[in-house]
Formats: sequence, C-alpha cells, structure tokens
Amino acid sequence: MTQAPQKEAPEQEPLSTTTTGAQGDATGAYAIVEASGQQFWLQPDRYVDLDRLNAEVDTTVTLENVLLVKDASGTTLGQPYVEGATVELKVMAHRRGQKIIVYKMRPKKKTRRKNGHRQELTRVMVQSIKVGGKSIA
Repeated sequence: MTQAPQKEAPEQEPLSTTTTGAQGDATGAYAIVEASGQQFWLQPDRYVDLDRLNAEVDTTVTLENVLLVKDASGTTLGQPYVEGATVELKVMAHRRGQKIIVYKMRPKKKTRRKNGHRQELTRVMVQSIKVGGKSIA
C-alpha cells in the first residue's frame, strides 16, 4: 500500500498589532468616551451625533468620562476612567434623528396604536483629545 504525500501547511503571517480600515488609520489617535449612557469612538476632526446636549451652537463642550485613549505612544485604559483625560467637542447643530414607527396591535380585539418617534440629537465635532493637559491629537 502506498501513502499519498502529505502537504505541508502553508506558513501563516503573524497577526499585526495595528489596525486599518473604517475605524481609523494605524497612526491616528482616538478615544472611547462615555456620553449620554453610551460609549462613543471619537477621532479628531470627525463629527458624531450625541443625544441632545444642553449647549448653544458654536460653543465648546468638554467630556471627562474618557474610558480609553490611544495615541502614538500606546494605549491607556482607564479604571473606570483615564485620569486627566478630556475630549473637547464643538457643537455644530441641533437636529432630529430618523423617524421610527412604533405599531402595537392586539389581534382579535380591535386595538391598534401607531406612534412615531424622532430622537433629539446634537451634532458635535471633535476638536482635540487631551491627556494631562497635553493634546495628543
């Protein structure tokens, strides 16, 4: 009986520690912050829609609940927050989100209720990410 020659497993490339793609480039700094009960991935010079903030348009808002900061020197993880880290946001506009239809019905009871909802949002631009008063981006 002859044995078929065994194929060698192809060599796998090592996993890289840098990431590229939709979440950001490999050298870019970012921060993960907590705002309005949610966590947001923020990068400098990008905008994001948060729940309505009580601030006027063209004013600056500072978030101090920073959970993680990544810059060229490495990643800093807070327990629960990074000490001395802040993110400055500029309020661009107050707007409303997409309309959501809520429809409730009880079969065979002639009970129907249709409601619509639009979330109140604030669009903000990330101006800077600071750690210890020093801007990283």
